[in-house]
Amino acid sequence: QVQLVESGGGLVQAGASLRLSCAASGRTFSRYAMAWFRQPPGKERDFLAAISWTGGSTYYADSVKGRFTISRDYGKSTVYLQMNSLKPEDTAVYFCAAGRGLATKGDEYGYWGQGTQVIVSS
Repeated sequence: QVQLVESGGGLVQAGASLRLSCAASGRTFSRYAMAWFRQPPGKERDFLAAISWTGGSTYYADSVKGRFTISRDYGKSTVYLQMNSLKPEDTAVYFCAAGRGLATKGDEYGYWGQGTQVIVSS
């Protein structure tokens, strides 16, 4: 089992930056690929970014490429999502997930956090 706890969400104005954190505990963090997804109000969950278990590969959705950066700290067993130039359409609940391989589909990830709310005002 892997337990994931997100933090760092909040209410910000358009153009601001936020860094989300996802702390992992349980099984070896370094063996899992990690990803971030988000679910806007009334919409389906969307893939945002993923990082391989080595940290050597990353992948981003086109909608956030160039604005969001995923990274991981093995010493802290934490994965981060740096979000810059936030827009009102970035408003959503943000989830981190752990899985065996780098993937964009939620079904490929077996472990999920509870989510953290991000609200971007115009």
